Amino acid sequence: MTSPLINPTTNDPVDITKQPSLAPIANSNSPSNTASNPTVYVNPSTGNNQGLGTEQSPYKTLTFAIQRVINGGIVILAPGNYSNGEIFPIIIPSRVMVIGNINTKGRNIIITGSGNYATPTFGNQSVTLRMENQSQLRGVTVTNPQTRGTGIWVESTNPVIVSNTFTNCGREGIFVSGMGKPLIMDNLFTINGASGISYGRSGKGEIRRNTFTKTGYGIALSDTTAPLIIDNTFTANHGGIFLSRQAKPVLRRNIISKNTGIGLLINEAAQPHLGNAQDPAGNVIRDNNQFDIQNNSTAVITAAGNQINPTRVQGRINFVATEIAGTVGVLSFTDIEGHWAIPFILALVSRQFISGFPDGTFQPEMQMNRAQYAALIAKTFSLPTRRTEILFRDVPSNFWAAGAINKAAAMGFIAGFPDGTFRGDQPLTKVQAIVSIVNGLSLVGGEADLILKYSDRAEIPSYATQAIATATSNLMIINYPQPDQLEPMRSITRAEVAVLVYNALVTTNKAPRIDSPYLVRP
Repeated sequence: MTSPLINPTTNDPVDITKQPSLAPIANSNSPSNTASNPTVYVNPSTGNNQGLGTEQSPYKTLTFAIQRVINGGIVILAPGNYSNGEIFPIIIPSRVMVIGNINTKGRNIIITGSGNYATPTFGNQSVTLRMENQSQLRGVTVTNPQTRGTGIWVESTNPVIVSNTFTNCGREGIFVSGMGKPLIMDNLFTINGASGISYGRSGKGEIRRNTFTKTGYGIALSDTTAPLIIDNTFTANHGGIFLSRQAKPVLRRNIISKNTGIGLLINEAAQPHLGNAQDPAGNVIRDNNQFDIQNNSTAVITAAGNQINPTRVQGRINFVATEIAGTVGVLSFTDIEGHWAIPFILALVSRQFISGFPDGTFQPEMQMNRAQYAALIAKTFSLPTRRTEILFRDVPSNFWAAGAINKAAAMGFIAGFPDGTFRGDQPLTKVQAIVSIVNGLSLVGGEADLILKYSDRAEIPSYATQAIATATSNLMIINYPQPDQLEPMRSITRAEVAVLVYNALVTTNKAPRIDSPYLVRP
């Protein structure tokens, strides 16, 4: 297998706090056959480019549809092969989203083809798709059959690439060059020539929760690239991750296992960040055919908080003990693989604010009661006391959560009932949790009409409307699977509490933001 040979430029630190939004782009009325359509439909089998671009009268080609959609619009693809009549490379304009079938990662919605792109950084390249700033691609299959073909080329832009399949590309599925900062998440890379993803020049961005299998190297990085690589799985490839030149990626909670060559290959002056004493990395790198890690670089690589067998390593690796418990791999809990809240759950677990159960599960859909919630709040926040000590009639001093309940109440997060009880075993509702966080953190702001974001706003109790508006304005509310459905009176789950508490940490500048397609945006 070969990987691209590319030249070094500058050496910038990785930045994971400014990623492109995953929120769906705004949609409005049905389109007409003008150059200002907010949403257009395409069907390569039954469509006609003389049509209206509606669901009943779709266009035939993606190339034509993109010319008819406005900035900030959506192109919806029907199943079929997008090849004949297309002009490659197809350029997805800024703030336009192309969407197929997210649930199947684009099965039977196949964009196949190649065209020349004179790149600013690597000359002429054979490319299927080019993505501009804040463009989005979701739920399609991309194939470039040319010998040196690339599925998507990202040149100094920040697109969102989610839930697609990249297969049978002659060289790689995605190439990131220049100062590109894409978000590449939940994709499948399989049966590609050189690699699933290649980076050159000074690319950064985020590579999250992807699967790489039978695809050359899963990821190949060179020059001064420094993406965050987190929660990915690499199996049955020629190799997991290949690093050269001065690449400095941050690797967190990846599984690199059972590849036919080397799991992590480090060449030249590359320096992956594999954790330190204060920041366990949580990678699982094992059972690869040659070595799990081969360090051919000039540097000693520090590794902390990973599952790595030192006897399966070649080269200088400094294994150091961690001072805090790490979260190892996306499969540490047996019941959260593929769960929508994985990054939030693992972020809280890594901070030791929440934990799983002795049987190895997290039980993300289990209801959380008021006592359990108080325990989480007391462990997560240490704020000045705002209330005098409150004694609840039904919380004896020897109750397991008594201290946590008293602390959370004193900070202003929770209160009891008029009869003097706390009712710790009672399930917590979503609206109670949101009001609790807003009150406890003394958050303010948010226009009252923000509750119009929610289709079930009539169910929001009057006492909670301002707190809901405040939480919405602070980007704290994530609703799965429908962002506009708050379900305020439903019992909140462990996963939902983890998301809300983590976003509270973000709001108070205690944690970096984690993007989600289910985030409610003001």
